[in-house]
Amino acid sequence: MLDQVSIVCRRRHLSPRTEDSYRFWIRKFIYFHGKRHPNTMGGPEVEAFLNHLASERHLSASSQTQALNALVFLYDSVLEQPLGEMAGLKRVQRRHRVPVVLAREEVKAILGQMTGVVRLMAELMYGAGLRVNECMTLRVKDIDFSGGVLNVRSGKGAKDRTTLLPERLHAPLKQQLLRVAELHKQDLSHGAGLAPLPSALARKYPSASTSLAWQFVFPSAVLRPWGESGRLARWHASDSTVQRAFREARDRAGIHKHASVHTLRHSFATHLLAFGTDIRTIQLLLGHRSLQTTMIYTHVIEVTRNVASPFDSL
Repeated sequence: MLDQVSIVCRRRHLSPRTEDSYRFWIRKFIYFHGKRHPNTMGGPEVEAFLNHLASERHLSASSQTQALNALVFLYDSVLEQPLGEMAGLKRVQRRHRVPVVLAREEVKAILGQMTGVVRLMAELMYGAGLRVNECMTLRVKDIDFSGGVLNVRSGKGAKDRTTLLPERLHAPLKQQLLRVAELHKQDLSHGAGLAPLPSALARKYPSASTSLAWQFVFPSAVLRPWGESGRLARWHASDSTVQRAFREARDRAGIHKHASVHTLRHSFATHLLAFGTDIRTIQLLLGHRSLQTTMIYTHVIEVTRNVASPFDSL
C-alpha cells in the first residue's frame, strides 16, 4: 500500500520530502492500530491517532498537521474513501513564534569562522534568502551573472522564483563553477558525468543530463547509480554538510542564539526590511505565497525600533 502512496505522490509531482513525510505518518498510523489495513479503518481511527499525538506524544501543531495531511491524502487520493468531518479531532493550538534573527555583526562573525565551499553556501543563503535545499539544488544554468539574479526552481510548494545574486559573490561563484566544470570533465572521461533530471526530462532531452548546464553548483563528493540504467550520476551535496558546518562556526564565534543555517534566510528578510525594502518585494524574493507570512519580520523590526526603555531615563 505504501508503494501505491508513492505512485500517487509522483503522479501528482509532489516533492520527495512530501512523499517521505506521508509514508512516515501512514506507517505510524498503521502500527498505532496494530497493523490493521487502512481499508478496515476510517474517521474514528484517524481521530484516535491524531488525538494520541496531541495528548500523549505532545507533538507540535505543525507535526500534527503533517500527520493529518498524510492521512487525508491516503483516504482521499489513494484509497478513494474520503474521511468526512471529524468532530472529535483535538487540534494542537499553534503558537505564534518570532523567528530567530542574527544581527549583521553576528552573521559576519559566523561566516568568518567558515571556509571553502560551505562558506560560499552560507553566504549565498544569506545573500539571496535561500532555503537550505534551494541552495543545494541550484544548477549551473540557474545562475545569471549578467542579470545579477538566481533562478530558484521547484522551491517550497513546487514554485519557481527569481531572487538576488550578490555582486560580491560573482567571483567566488565563478571559481566554484570552474571546479564543477573540471569535475564534470573528469566524470565524463570515466563514463559518468550525468546529473539527475526532474520528472521525465531525461526522456525528453536525452543529452541534457550530460551537459554542464544541468550540473549542480554544489555537487556531491561521490557518484551514485541513477534510474533504471544504473549509470553513475553526481547528485547535489547533502543539506547536513552546511548545517553541521554552520553550527560549528556559530559555536566558535561565541554566538549563543538558537540559530541554525535557516536563520540566515530570516536574517536576510529582516535586514532588507531594516534597510527600507518594501514588504511586497521581500515576499517575492522569499517566495512566500501569503503576505501574512512575510509580515512576521515587521514584528522583529517594529517592536524595538525608535523605542527606549524607561529604565534608561532613570
